[in-house]
Amino acid sequence: MTNHCISSRGETFFLNLRFLLIVCVFVGNAIEPLITRLAGMEALYMWIFTFHMPLFVLVTGYFARSNLFGDSGRKALLQIGLQYAIFQTLYLALDALWFHVHNTHYSYFAPYLLLWFLASHVCWRLLKMLIHRWSLPQQIITSILLGISVGYLPVDGVWFSISRTFVFFPFFIIGYHLSFARLRAFYTRNVKILSMTASVLLLLFIAIGGMNIAPGWLYGNMTYVQLGEPAWYTGFFRLLLYLLQLVAAASFLAFVPWHRSALTDMGRRTLYVFLLHGFIIRLAALSPIYDWIHSDAASLGIIAAAVAMTLLLCQPFVRRLSSPMIEPSIQWLLNLERRATHSFGTRSASKP
Repeated sequence: MTNHCISSRGETFFLNLRFLLIVCVFVGNAIEPLITRLAGMEALYMWIFTFHMPLFVLVTGYFARSNLFGDSGRKALLQIGLQYAIFQTLYLALDALWFHVHNTHYSYFAPYLLLWFLASHVCWRLLKMLIHRWSLPQQIITSILLGISVGYLPVDGVWFSISRTFVFFPFFIIGYHLSFARLRAFYTRNVKILSMTASVLLLLFIAIGGMNIAPGWLYGNMTYVQLGEPAWYTGFFRLLLYLLQLVAAASFLAFVPWHRSALTDMGRRTLYVFLLHGFIIRLAALSPIYDWIHSDAASLGIIAAAVAMTLLLCQPFVRRLSSPMIEPSIQWLLNLERRATHSFGTRSASKP
């Protein structure tokens, strides 16, 4: 198999994965208001959170290998930064006027809910460039140590998305270096069956109360003090959680199709679902819809609606309508950068 063929099939697989993950994101956020009163929704929610954020970061790392350095890397950083500025402004404005989410920090230095991913994505890229020349074991070990150590900082973990940036950094490193050929060879038919079974068993284990941990551990956005575990040895819990997340992530990968399909094309537009679905979730939270749901069976309607809205937001017409906001042109930023560089160079050259 040629390298080009492997690369193409790898892109297909990870685009399929990205679509399945954005479905999990939407479903997880949609059922969150129900988890304190419906055991089934709580189990599903906790199961999703064991793998969906680690895998989303892993996928992000995988695709970052194509544009981490040079002009393409600089353009990617500028576009992510601009996306963050636009949507942080929109979400904060709507929250102040309408949503009123509890404990919101009205600051550009504290990402609004889901926007932590954009802020952390910029940091992951910069951190990866900083340690790029290190060996792979050094990168992984360092990222794990940083992920464990950040929990001891005496700060609120949401500022600058510092907690999630370091907690999930190991998965970015793994994704960046992940070999699709080795992944494909590993997931034989028997391994896929075993992995799927392990994923289902994990869900059942959570459902019977076998994983009694606070959701904050899976969010990765709080320090150990905020989690109520300030002891010096708490970092070992984070290390054990990494093992759980790796197993959960590896198990879920078995559900991902290998071949190109409609999922693949929709996987190219998951950014639109990610940035827009927060508005739908917040509007649903303001409505009385959750007051009408009193059983896990009734919650299936919420799950179905979340899946349907994911499919809707993945449609090409949504991209056409919202691309100026979600994928804004950064040419004006490049022009500003060029003029600033030219001006600085001119002044420096004029000095005696």
